[in-house]
Amino acid sequence: MASPEDINRLRQLKESEPLQEAWDHWTSTLKALEDVKTLLNDPDPAMKALASEEAAELNGELGTILKQTFPSLLVPPSTTANLSALVELKSGVGGTESSLFLETLLRMYMRFYQSNSWKATIVAENDNEGGGIKDAIVEIKGAGAYDTLRWESGVHRVQRVPVTESGGRVHTSTVAVIVLPLMEEQDAQKEALYSMDDIKLEVMRARGAGGQHVNKTESAVRLTHIPTGITVSMQDERSQHQNKRRAFQVLSARLMDRKITREIAERRATKNSLIKSVDRSEKIRTYNYAQERVTDHRIGLSIMNLSAVIEGNALHDFTDALKKDYEETTMEDMLESES
Repeated sequence: MASPEDINRLRQLKESEPLQEAWDHWTSTLKALEDVKTLLNDPDPAMKALASEEAAELNGELGTILKQTFPSLLVPPSTTANLSALVELKSGVGGTESSLFLETLLRMYMRFYQSNSWKATIVAENDNEGGGIKDAIVEIKGAGAYDTLRWESGVHRVQRVPVTESGGRVHTSTVAVIVLPLMEEQDAQKEALYSMDDIKLEVMRARGAGGQHVNKTESAVRLTHIPTGITVSMQDERSQHQNKRRAFQVLSARLMDRKITREIAERRATKNSLIKSVDRSEKIRTYNYAQERVTDHRIGLSIMNLSAVIEGNALHDFTDALKKDYEETTMEDMLESES
């Protein structure tokens, strides 16, 4: 069995691999450019033109490595890189139209999770009587899930003509998305996120649609974390034990989220850009159906292909751009702190 020192050494080697790969890419590209330069004075005009074209491409590649690859590797490794995620969706302004949009977003995210080879499980879902879904919680298992999805936290706004609107007027509806860090039970215990003395546990009968009892046993569970007032209710699983496990899982994720947000605030006491980007009440993205446009207001990025975003394919464009923006901001903060 490997010792903690061996495990730590292996982890450090693994973390250094991207830097080594980037350096190897730099040196090989630089050597290729030096080789091509010898052909720039070739007497054959065709060969000279080819060499000139290739030199321009290699110079561009070196510029990308220098301006993007190397700086991104200088950003301290994320402490949450290996965490899975819990994604909560809650309908907001717009009544039934908000619930219908939530159903659309849930489908978009499920396709996105699948494209990333993450395992996604809907652990709680409440349907709206008029159509759509009032709220849902999804568990996403996979390394990097939290770091990729955390920027989806905030208010998502849709502007479209509802199916039920005969006058053809554009309505604005909203859905709140909250992305929480998900840890394994043993890791959550190590973090000491809560004490059982601070937990109020209640059990009750699970209820179905319209308030009808779906069983005669007290399988539904409600947890209250007394110091913070956080309440978690779970009834979707078949047994009290399963609902209790799910409820503690959600509670741990919400408490870990508070801890991460607090640490970010402490590190950035004079900077509010990152705190603002994960503000639960902030409008972060607008989906405009009439113009086939999706706009992320934090980075000013618009994609003129709403269908591709809703299908989950183009969502990568937003998550990649937000990750790059975060890394650039982090680099700027590091440079400012050094000056």
